[in-house]
Amino acid sequence: MTVSSLPLSRFSGPLSGLLRVATLVLGAGAAAGAIAAPAIVEWTAPTGARVHFVESRALPMVDIQVSFAAGGALDPEGKAGLASMTQALLDAGAGGLDEQTIADRKADLGVAVSGGTDNDRASLALRSLSSAAELDAAVELAATLLARPDFPADVLERERSRAIAGLREALTKPATLAARQFNAALYAGHPYGHDSTPESLAAIGREDLIDFHRLHYGARRAAVAIVGDVDRAAAERIAIRLTADLPATEAAAPLPAPAPTTAQVFRIPHPSAQAHILVGQPGMAREDADYFPLLVGNYVLGGGGFVSRLTAEVREKRGFAYSVYSALSPQQVAGPFQIGLQTRGGQAEEALAVVHATLAGFLADGPSAEELQAAKDNLVNGFGLRLDSNAKLLDYVSMIGFYRLPLDWLERYPQQVAAVDVDAVREAWQRRIRPEQLVTVIAGGDGDRPAAAEAASAAAPAEAVQ
Repeated sequence: MTVSSLPLSRFSGPLSGLLRVATLVLGAGAAAGAIAAPAIVEWTAPTGARVHFVESRALPMVDIQVSFAAGGALDPEGKAGLASMTQALLDAGAGGLDEQTIADRKADLGVAVSGGTDNDRASLALRSLSSAAELDAAVELAATLLARPDFPADVLERERSRAIAGLREALTKPATLAARQFNAALYAGHPYGHDSTPESLAAIGREDLIDFHRLHYGARRAAVAIVGDVDRAAAERIAIRLTADLPATEAAAPLPAPAPTTAQVFRIPHPSAQAHILVGQPGMAREDADYFPLLVGNYVLGGGGFVSRLTAEVREKRGFAYSVYSALSPQQVAGPFQIGLQTRGGQAEEALAVVHATLAGFLADGPSAEELQAAKDNLVNGFGLRLDSNAKLLDYVSMIGFYRLPLDWLERYPQQVAAVDVDAVREAWQRRIRPEQLVTVIAGGDGDRPAAAEAASAAAPAEAVQ
């Protein structure tokens, strides 16, 4: 998937906006239907980069994404936010070209450049016309940004100040406080638990950016995805040019699995009327034997919007929240499973009790046959909408390449979904989601609670209750 281009995607909480969208659909990408799964061709470039290519002649466009094992999990101690800052400043000056010259060149070529970071990876994406002159110039520009960033000191100072100001503003909001406490509790002592602070951002200097780029932006850490109006020979040339001048690095080491969590409740005082509630634990990785039963089951529990059980119990029957959801975010190692909602502070405990009861019932019995069929129909029949543009297809090709998923992952998706039955869902959820491991965070809502409750909750910024 293409990740957020804003530095604050890593600075203000565990999930960027786009990552949250990807979480809500669980990376669901391919099902059967009217559109056949595309043929993905894979090879390793002479530079050591892994390349995944889909030829698509429908439009005279080429979409490219280069992803590196250079995500926020690799932020050094005391400098959380370094991975995002490094990626964000790739086009702030490179190869002797200043920020304005780069912007003018992109405009002259009609090229779109984007990218961002998440826990696992940093990416740069490029969209260009496929005509030789424009495409060659666009690839040359992207190669310069990737291999020769200048990280100008004045731009770093400006963007660092903006990031700190944005983070301080975000830290006044209960949603941010809840998300950061939730992430810290799920991944205590784990690289995924890094969240930036004003102090960690202030500690990032130009030499840190240079060192991070040198250590992590190498061809052997790169996965190149190319989709569009070029043939295999042209795609090979593109991949080589994009990665030929990158630093020499070793392949990335695997991340450790997160430790099991224990049931805790964190209460964060805030004078908002609405309480922001998150419940969850580490869930599943990208490559997981229970991936499809968890995927289908999540649609029934809370990923299916207005047809989900959580919506029926929390919103429709009791009116506790306008929106409630469940999500699984597969990452290199187990990403978060979470249930989220907002409700009036005075009814937070009642709403939370309904959430726990709904989850418990789902874990005990699994979905009904009707719920299961509806979930499978939606996931399978949505294939066309998920792959109806080169840009969307690029997201999935990049995901398959970066996480080393099977080349026929898209083709097998509908069969894997269709094969899931009630027993498989129930057993997978009972194996993976354990009530004794659920972390609960309640942030805010004090403006809607009695004064005595407000006073009792104000003892600490985040009070953990076993």
